[in-house]
Amino acid sequence: MTKEKKHEPLFHISKRMEISSSKKWAIRIGSGVLAILVCGLVSTIFTGNFGGFFSSVFSGTFGTSLRRWTLLENLSILLCIALALTPAFKMKFWNIGAEGQVLIGCLFCAICMFYIKNSIPEGLLLIICLLGSVLFGMIWAVIPALFKAKWNTNETLFTLMMNYVAMFLVTFFISAAVRSGSGVLGLQPYGHMPLIKIPGLNAAGQKYLLTIILVFALTAIMYVYLRYSKHGYELSVVGESENTARYIGINVKKVIIRTLLLSGAICGFAGWLLVTGARFTVSKDLVGGDGFTAILVAWLAHFNPIGMIVTAFLVIFLKQGASQLVTDFKLGKDYLGDVIVGIFFLFIIGSEFFINYKISLRKNNAKATDDSQTTTTPEDSASSQIPSAEEPLSDAEPSSEDKNIPATTYSEEEVKG
Repeated sequence: MTKEKKHEPLFHISKRMEISSSKKWAIRIGSGVLAILVCGLVSTIFTGNFGGFFSSVFSGTFGTSLRRWTLLENLSILLCIALALTPAFKMKFWNIGAEGQVLIGCLFCAICMFYIKNSIPEGLLLIICLLGSVLFGMIWAVIPALFKAKWNTNETLFTLMMNYVAMFLVTFFISAAVRSGSGVLGLQPYGHMPLIKIPGLNAAGQKYLLTIILVFALTAIMYVYLRYSKHGYELSVVGESENTARYIGINVKKVIIRTLLLSGAICGFAGWLLVTGARFTVSKDLVGGDGFTAILVAWLAHFNPIGMIVTAFLVIFLKQGASQLVTDFKLGKDYLGDVIVGIFFLFIIGSEFFINYKISLRKNNAKATDDSQTTTTPEDSASSQIPSAEEPLSDAEPSSEDKNIPATTYSEEEVKG
């Protein structure tokens, strides 16, 4: 008999049955702190100054009043797009087309500002821009929803494709509107959001305050809608199980279309805020990837509108601070900001793994179990079947057939013969 050890891994992964809320937040906060430290180490490779990363990030975000207002404005736009994606994602409709839905709203605003100009009052132009942006955003979102409800198409690929169609439409409009061939539409002088003039408020605050107020009001409305309204309940049920939704009488197709109309409307609203409140122009890169970043912002907050404020703040904080880092150290290219945000997301997403799973080291007493496995050679197997001379024959129980055979008796003479 030869013994063979069974090799097991040093650790194993198992799903957590339950975890306290305090431990969840401890893991998330620890991951965030570790992510910032790693970002500092990565920036040191480019700058050679570990402390310079932290000073540049904080000064680029909070250094001046303009930077603080810019932080809040960028946060508001990203938060608004994340709010638009939340109803669809809670319904398990993977709307990857927020970038295009926002951009198509921006396009309608720019068309109105470019062609209508000052032929109508400024307030009326703003209302037309708002209604048109919301309508075009709804149309851009409901097209994939109709195909999904009718023919069960893949919404991820469909909405992703619509992003590129929106970009090509913007490029076509600019080439038609700008005859010089520069491909750049200048700042439009009409259709600007009104300034809020409060004593002591600087120009940046007057320009961005209305956008910030509108988005935070929308956040409160969406929180109530998703948590307490009938529509919010229905889309959650459809997301959990379409069969269950049908069983309790919910019209699944109607819920899908209605939810995507809402999602597109909010994306169009974000486009209106972006053009009339901050940029005053349009380009195919105007949204700047926020339509994709908003997916992570919404997911990391578990589709809680209040939690999205925190995740959106962290993203804008790092992105804006990294841009200042590039300026301070004259790195020339702004790719470092994307790298830093990517590292941050990697650690935060990784924290969700450790919340749902635990890693356990192999215990020492498992060693005895490892040695219990034995292998038997063919010779051992054959010899084990032959009883030795010292072993008594087993008193086996007679079979049922043996029991039915009658016993035969012999006389003493017959035995001797």
